[in-house]
Amino acid sequence: MTRTASGVVLALCFFGAILWSKWSFGALLLVVMVGALVEFYGLCQKCGYRPLRALGVISAIAIFALGFTVFVKYGSVADYATGRVVLGAILYLLLAIPAVFICELWHRSETPIANVATTLGGVVYVALPMSLLLFVPLMLGGGEWNPLMALAYIVILWSNDVFAYLFGITLGRHRMCERISPKKSWEGFIGGVVASVGAGALLGWWLGGDVLVWCGLAAVVSITGVAGDFVESLFKRSADVKDSGAIMPGHGGFLDRFDAFLLSAPYAFVYLLIFGNF
Repeated sequence: MTRTASGVVLALCFFGAILWSKWSFGALLLVVMVGALVEFYGLCQKCGYRPLRALGVISAIAIFALGFTVFVKYGSVADYATGRVVLGAILYLLLAIPAVFICELWHRSETPIANVATTLGGVVYVALPMSLLLFVPLMLGGGEWNPLMALAYIVILWSNDVFAYLFGITLGRHRMCERISPKKSWEGFIGGVVASVGAGALLGWWLGGDVLVWCGLAAVVSITGVAGDFVESLFKRSADVKDSGAIMPGHGGFLDRFDAFLLSAPYAFVYLLIFGNF
């Protein structure tokens, strides 16, 4: 009951933020990004490393601000105010990245290489995908903001989760990677991908898009989303924890709930650059 109730609240907040405006959509992704990055650094600390959390979070926000500025001004990126924000974010990042190495000089840690690697790795693992995710709805909508495109992306991912679980508990016999996630089976994986492609076809037809492009996107998103789930499970096993956090009762933390987004977003972005129409 707790898991169901918190899941309903999560879905309402998610859908509400997406449908309200592109600003609330950006705010939603920003909250998820910061929460997931803080949890990632927490996992690193449990492994004995000491990432520069503050510098990593500020750098992640700068990357997201850069992406969000372009996202809001999509189609008019060349205006003066936008250019100043973009230039400022780029200049900050050019200074922040070497600052990670410099700050480590005074960190007094026995794992300086791992500290630098986990600090920058968290930014790449969390901030970059969440920033790219801003543009996926635009690319699906032909360059125009349409909240239904963002919802469609989420439906594709959640279709994979739901049907992978259903196929796994009913038909699952062959384990995919028992060392990392002993409950996931190849049968569940195939069922989830097929369901996602089916959802993609229906959504593409309903939203007036190219059904084949939507089917390809669904396949890419579902497969890489499963990989994202495995990667997060690997990190949790390394830190010897069950959940990355406890922000959502019954669902764990931000990483537990949004791990599929982190690996699927870059692949979806590149796929739509090649095959999309925007």
